[in-house]
Amino acid sequence: MWGTTQYLAAYQQNPNAVGGSLGLSALVSLLPLAVVLVLLGVLRVRAHWAALAGLLTALLVAVLGFGMPVGMSLLAAAHGALYGLFPILWIVVNALWVFNMTVATGHFEVLQRSFGALSSDVRTQAILVAFCFGGLLEALAGFGAPVAITAVMLIALGFRPIKAAVVALVANTAPVAFGAMGVPVITLASVTGLPLEQVASVVGRQTPFLALFVPLVLVFIVDGTRGIREAWLPALTCGIAFAIGQFVTSNYISVPLTDIVASLLGAIAVLVLARFSRGAPWAARKPAIAATGGPGTASAPDTPAEVRRAYAPYVIIVVVFALVQLPFIKPALDAVKIAFPFPGIDVLTPQGKPHSTTAYSLTALTTAGTLMLVAGVIVAFVLRVGAGRAVAIWGRTVNELKWAILAVAAVLALAYVMNASAQTTAIGLFVAGAGGALAFLAPVLGWFGVAVTGSDTSANALFGALQVTAARGAGLPADLLAAANSSGGVLGKMLSPQNLAIAAVAVKIEGQESVLLRKVIGWSLGMLVVLATLIALQATPVLGWMLP
Repeated sequence: MWGTTQYLAAYQQNPNAVGGSLGLSALVSLLPLAVVLVLLGVLRVRAHWAALAGLLTALLVAVLGFGMPVGMSLLAAAHGALYGLFPILWIVVNALWVFNMTVATGHFEVLQRSFGALSSDVRTQAILVAFCFGGLLEALAGFGAPVAITAVMLIALGFRPIKAAVVALVANTAPVAFGAMGVPVITLASVTGLPLEQVASVVGRQTPFLALFVPLVLVFIVDGTRGIREAWLPALTCGIAFAIGQFVTSNYISVPLTDIVASLLGAIAVLVLARFSRGAPWAARKPAIAATGGPGTASAPDTPAEVRRAYAPYVIIVVVFALVQLPFIKPALDAVKIAFPFPGIDVLTPQGKPHSTTAYSLTALTTAGTLMLVAGVIVAFVLRVGAGRAVAIWGRTVNELKWAILAVAAVLALAYVMNASAQTTAIGLFVAGAGGALAFLAPVLGWFGVAVTGSDTSANALFGALQVTAARGAGLPADLLAAANSSGGVLGKMLSPQNLAIAAVAVKIEGQESVLLRKVIGWSLGMLVVLATLIALQATPVLGWMLP
């Protein structure tokens, strides 16, 4: 009875709970994250165990440091785990299910040969597959699906597992802020009260600069300095085309379509350039698309019909997601919503308002996972996969992801406990008190949020309003710091335990998440410094002219 009475009583957040000090509270609040990062990066513990250890630490800090009732802390963890399953893992499972059907039917091999025919150069393949195709997948689904699918595609093209995973993780940056049909930016506008067009416009003047760097970074990861010397032209061309597409579309055309346009422009630019650069090493092409037979058998070219079927799943995904965005369809489907106050959680913000962790909401039909399921059913029909076989492949997909599912659920549980108990707020308020350095630190806060939750959408929901409040207090443009939260967040995605776990599972190196973390952390921090410097200068007359 004691525990029941305790968690039913309202809990009001106090960011200064530890010793009455914001600084001490923020320092203690970093413990769960430190546990996860040390276990992953130093002790090389598997992601799900590191996440569970971090969750236990977050629960102890919430109860002992912030005075949150035990029962309510556990319920907050359960809420986070549920969110990790639906919608996040619902998206990943169904996206990988579609992919696994293409593997089971042999159509992925056809797609692999088709990509190889576009260019047999591994550096160009990294640009086209990881950055351009991965950007398209991020635009449609996000939440780990681009990393999982492009990493496997790179392995099929001949990449070693570790390198394929690193390339996929680093590539999944610039498109993230406008991923899942613009959901992160749309969420940011919602929580800050700023007009969507205004927020998207500023983000579209920050993340394109990342797009200029990322293809060059990919080329370096694949082939070192020789890659930069020999393949800088397609990398830079792709980056410029993607950046222009992202800027123009986000500012003047359509926020949801931003990454679709940018990714297609980037791919088209590389292919057109290759057509006029036949002698360049990076433009080398295979003379024919050959289907590999068994030992002693002759190779035969893939027929046009087979190639069309190989590309069909991705065309179907684009069409399904695009149709749902139509104004006469989306509102009706959005109305089908699963929403309820999460039982036993009664958390009030320091201002006395209900906290976001008190309610669960899911647009059941328009969430990306459900749309991927619909697309998958159509794909099964087009690829002639019987119903029984399709269900069996779905089951095997879930089994393959079982440890990633546990890791993601634990990470989201950790994030929800930190959010509900005010641990995250304490860290955010401490950073927001930086005064003149706030413009530089604003993207760092977003980076931190995505590193914890694995989602730019979640980080925007978490810190968006805080960034606006801090900006107004410091006399800085509110839209600049709000946008900085989302732009900085994209660089934290490659470090998030859930993305590391997804990448490791995809390339079958489960347990080596710590290796991936050490290989990507330098790139994440390096690009974060560049982006933070850009945003800090945008807050001054030096680059203030860039803002709308």
